[in-house]
Amino acid sequence: MENHSVKRYPVAPGVRLNVRSGPGTQYGIVKMLPEGVSVPINCQTPGTRVTGPYGTSGIWDNIGNGQYVADAYVRTGSDGYVAVRCG
Repeated sequence: MENHSVKRYPVAPGVRLNVRSGPGTQYGIVKMLPEGVSVPINCQTPGTRVTGPYGTSGIWDNIGNGQYVADAYVRTGSDGYVAVRCG
């Protein structure tokens, strides 16, 4: 069943964000997002700690099937989880 309540959140201004195949910097880059986009957060999961414009966080955001971005680069308005845990 599709979840129509998925919220979109803006990526930090001026950032071309790497999208990785899993929740960590050790995973391969599957694509790069252009500047100024908002991403849907389907679920969130712990992974590599990353420091970005919005602090340091070990949370990774699932934005699509096999597509993860570091939460430290996404303006969720929270240091914690804003979506359900993945898995």
